[in-house]
Amino acid sequence: MRGCSSGPRGGRIATGVLRRATHWDDVVAQLGYEHLRRHDLRHTGLTWFADAGVPLHRLQQIAGHTDPRITQRYLHPHIKALRDDGEKLSQHLRGDTDPRLAPTLWEVQ
Repeated sequence: MRGCSSGPRGGRIATGVLRRATHWDDVVAQLGYEHLRRHDLRHTGLTWFADAGVPLHRLQQIAGHTDPRITQRYLHPHIKALRDDGEKLSQHLRGDTDPRLAPTLWEVQ
């Protein structure tokens, strides 16, 4: 059922009830994040788990998704980390790294 979470005794808690019980609207307004939705925190949490090296199949279990493609849509990689990885690859292909690790010309073509 959408819009519900499991309660501490296995029952269902409707989204509106949870929102009121946590004073969500007041909290985010005080912080200046009125645009923030609780669901956004799922995206953030799963992304942090992924950045820490947790494999996709575990993220899928944590999120309760049946399809790993759904879990992948939740992940928002850290852009600086992606750029750094691209720079590492560029250095490697230019031969700026350990010569034993540099590709030969026929490997690059």
